Order: sequence, then C-alpha cells, then structure tokens
Amino acid sequence: MKLTLIAAIGKNRELGKNNDMIWHLPQDLKFFRKQTSGHTIVMGRKTFESLPGMLPKRHHVVISRSCSDLGECVEMCSSVEEFLKRYKDVDEEIYCIGGGMIYSEMLAYADKLVLTEIDEQADAEVYFPEFDKSLYTKTILS
Repeated sequence: MKLTLIAAIGKNRELGKNNDMIWHLPQDLKFFRKQTSGHTIVMGRKTFESLPGMLPKRHHVVISRSCSDLGECVEMCSSVEEFLKRYKDVDEEIYCIGGGMIYSEMLAYADKLVLTEIDEQADAEVYFPEFDKSLYTKTILS
C-alpha cells in the first residue's frame, strides 16, 4: 500500500469547523476528485457523515470505534491499526481524506502528503497535524 494524506489547509494547518471543511475551492475540489477517483479512500466516521453522499468511483473505508454499520457500500475498520494490517499488502495508492484525528494517527505511515496550502487564516476546530516539512518535497501544481 502507498498511503497518501490529502487535504486543504490554511496558514496554521486549519482543516475544519462544525463538522465541515473550512475551504470550499472549486479548483481544489476538482483536483481532489481527479486524484482520488478510482482509489480507496479512508476516513473517520465524522468525515464520512459530513460527505454529501458516497463519492463515486471510490471504495470507502471508515475507521470508527463506535459505529459498526454505515451501509453495505462502506468497509468498516475499528482502528487505524486494523486498517493498516488489512491493507498492508494491497498494491494500491490509498488516500486518507480526514479528519484531524485520522490524519494524526496516519501521518507516521504516510508515503506522501498532497496538501493544498491556502494563504489565509480561519477560525477552526480541527487542524492538520504538525509535520516536518524537511521530510517532504514541495511541488507546486498550477
């Protein structure tokens, strides 16, 4: 498995508030769709519940200790450890799409970070975890 964390973050790593994304940029949403389409996406329960519905052309994996059934189209894992064990030998790029707690737990296992950095600050409740930028190569996509 190649694990990629994908997110849009503000100057201070702001991600979300009131169980919703802070940043709603059409170009970034299009980029997200293009990157994740045809791949497995893994997320926490709150992130899954904040989606407008199932994201087409993606296999959904939800990590939750408290919720055992979110529908037949969703694969459940009770922990990050269970997910990593289940997918360790899968030959696929898997995208972690949040939320904050899942990003924090998955960061140590990430092969790549795909971050849209917005040059603004926002009032937030959820933040992307701190990370050592020197461990990653910054690529600017236009």
